[in-house]
Amino acid sequence: MQLTNMMEVDGIPVKIEGERNLLEVISKTGIKLPVFCYHSDLSIYGACRMCMVEDERGRMMAACSTIPKEGMIIKTNTGRLRKYRKNILELLLASHCRDCTTCENSGKCSLQELAAQFGITNVRFRNDKTEPDIDASSPSIIRDSSKCILCGDCVRECNEIQRIGAIDFAFRGSEAKISTAFNQPIFDSLCVHCGQCAAACPTGAIIVRDDTDKVWKKINDPNVFVTCEIAPAVRVGIGAELGLSNDENAMGRIVAALHRMGFDEVYDTATGADLTVIEEANEFVERLENGGTFPMFTSCCPAWIQYVEKKYPEILPNISTCRSPMSMFAAVIKDYYKDKLPEGKTSHYHVALMPCTAKKFEAKRPEFKDENGPVTDDVITTQELIRMIKRSGIMFDELEPESVDLPFGTMSGAGIIFGVTGGVTEAVLRKVANDNSRTTLKQIEYVGVRGMENVKEAVIKFGDRDLKIAVVSGLSNARKIVRGVLKGEIYYDLVEVMACRGGCISGAGQPYISHRHRVERGEGLYRTDKTSTIKRSQDNPLISQLYSGLLEGRTHELLHVDYLKDKKPAKKTASKASGAKKTSKH
Repeated sequence: MQLTNMMEVDGIPVKIEGERNLLEVISKTGIKLPVFCYHSDLSIYGACRMCMVEDERGRMMAACSTIPKEGMIIKTNTGRLRKYRKNILELLLASHCRDCTTCENSGKCSLQELAAQFGITNVRFRNDKTEPDIDASSPSIIRDSSKCILCGDCVRECNEIQRIGAIDFAFRGSEAKISTAFNQPIFDSLCVHCGQCAAACPTGAIIVRDDTDKVWKKINDPNVFVTCEIAPAVRVGIGAELGLSNDENAMGRIVAALHRMGFDEVYDTATGADLTVIEEANEFVERLENGGTFPMFTSCCPAWIQYVEKKYPEILPNISTCRSPMSMFAAVIKDYYKDKLPEGKTSHYHVALMPCTAKKFEAKRPEFKDENGPVTDDVITTQELIRMIKRSGIMFDELEPESVDLPFGTMSGAGIIFGVTGGVTEAVLRKVANDNSRTTLKQIEYVGVRGMENVKEAVIKFGDRDLKIAVVSGLSNARKIVRGVLKGEIYYDLVEVMACRGGCISGAGQPYISHRHRVERGEGLYRTDKTSTIKRSQDNPLISQLYSGLLEGRTHELLHVDYLKDKKPAKKTASKASGAKKTSKH
């Protein structure tokens, strides 16, 4: 009997169900074809040719760029295909630095993995990429062109998903390379330090900068008091590589591991997020009452701030003046211990454990330095922490969880959900809500700010006003919102922006994940919020103590920042372009 919409893969009948290419159909049969240049989130490029298959006539085609058709008979594992793929791998290895044992990406490199899979123990061709070609100008990522296989994943991530355009292909033939405009250092380019190019890179050509040696040196110095704060997203980003599930809250084990490594005190950045909620909500209400500049854009994401500075400086007045939770909390911690160092300690070194590569750049901004230097001395990512744990010989999945330390040991569920897209907005809505009943919190949960959609909209009742809110993740999506606002085509009162799709849970400092795992990580943070005793930032007793003590009369100094300082005034602001003066009175 002839069945419709069917094809055959290695003798196995398989139904075509709207897949965009043969690769997706073939994967349903339990076959994983080798790929370098294919990512489901990116456009189809078809450059590496590793996914070639044969039809019944022996014709070869790239599975990633071939549309499936009824009646196709496809073979994926012929002798000819195996030889073809092995030849491609040898040619790639001939133009690739092969110092795998000293490569930061060793063990996670697709080229290394496929070379082992195809049994390549010898390369017949002369290696013409023996010398590293390193660009270390960025505080967030390091590029080494000698390890690039020209798959184009980084280019498409930067140009399609983020729409930044910091890198692209240059030259042709054997001279082809990935380059910035005019081959300038990446720091001087349009790069915003989001690191998504490093997340997409299948080899070690672009990696997250490793600052762990500096941290180890401070930990091992008996005269240095070393503290660490842990961002909310890290607790659901670390587990999969250390024996836990993607969505498991590993916060207690992370604290235990850091204590074992030698950190003196460990805190939760969710406490800093509680401060951000209070300050951002107050600023938003003040703008509403006094006819301020709208929309107000959130300021937690440093890649977003850089994007505005480099692409749309005219909307800088629309950016909240609040520091990010990391920089707020670091300023508070540094100020608290200024005159309270433990006996025998002569200096204080504060480390932030973040899911984000752009946080490395933020920590070095002059705006976040005081008379003693940076308030955050160093930033390490989730990936770097994983390496530190492995180098320490710590059996992470066997650790007994430990609690964060006093005096900053209290945080709310609102601060924890900062790590997922929509979390900042939901936390602010909890702050401005008139009551704190369980019913109200549940209603806020369903207003439309949760979920992994790239752009979400909600209308919230606030007094006699209807506030229009947008939640955006991914800079290409933020670009559409900004352009619409500047042209006066759309209006919002509040816009939350995260540079990475899904929010900080997908930060480039985290182990790379697919969309399905983004959902799992987000659910992990929401589950943690559900079991939190304190749901709203203003109900955190520690926050009240800080405002009546250390922060009294100093909130602007320690919790806010002026990104417009020493910059030319903007010619046009979003409020003028969008007619916000008119709509702010609605």
